[in-house]
Amino acid sequence: MASVLQLPDVEAMTAEECLLWAYGRFGDKLCLTCSWQKQSSVLVHMVSELGLDVPVIELDTGLFFQETYETRERLVQRYGLELVRPEVMTIAEQHRQEGPNLWETSPDRCCHVRKVEPLERALKDFDAWISGIRREQSLTRKDAERVEFSERYDVWKIQPLVDWDAKRVDAYIRVNEIPYNPLHDAGYPSIGCIPCTRPVSRDEDERAGRWADSDKIECGIHTR
Repeated sequence: MASVLQLPDVEAMTAEECLLWAYGRFGDKLCLTCSWQKQSSVLVHMVSELGLDVPVIELDTGLFFQETYETRERLVQRYGLELVRPEVMTIAEQHRQEGPNLWETSPDRCCHVRKVEPLERALKDFDAWISGIRREQSLTRKDAERVEFSERYDVWKIQPLVDWDAKRVDAYIRVNEIPYNPLHDAGYPSIGCIPCTRPVSRDEDERAGRWADSDKIECGIHTR
């Protein structure tokens, strides 16, 4: 799709105003991706409260924590979600094609196979994609904009929570009594796949527990 779009002052918008604008602009060509972390809980609730009919895409790697799957089911039941699940090869098939434990031998390749490629296929049906990216999360995300065009996926990225900090996310969840992943209360500010996620200490970066002991800090989905 064309990357030229007359944008209002999106940086001055609230998260809700941004979602309403995006839905008015893109309609049924707008989707939301969820990884069942706190940002997913906030956005699922917000979209529901605004009465927006937005498809929810789940990128299930097959390697999530049990708590993550349980959080998904709680959100599905509460908000009546019908998930779009792009096909991902089984772990057994990945072992046959790529070798065992690809997340250890080539984590970038593993993320590409299990997350990036499925997302690329899923986004072909859409013009805009709602993401829970926040600038505070890491240095690689500090320049994220509330609305920006992704040349990589040929869609507009809508990032309503881009200027929220962790305290604001927590407060929103608490006030609205939204289900969220309990691993966040067990030292996991950022939650991914079991083999590549560990808890962090208070003095560590929010995403320090992802691919620890390596120089990898992004799965590749949001790499510019």
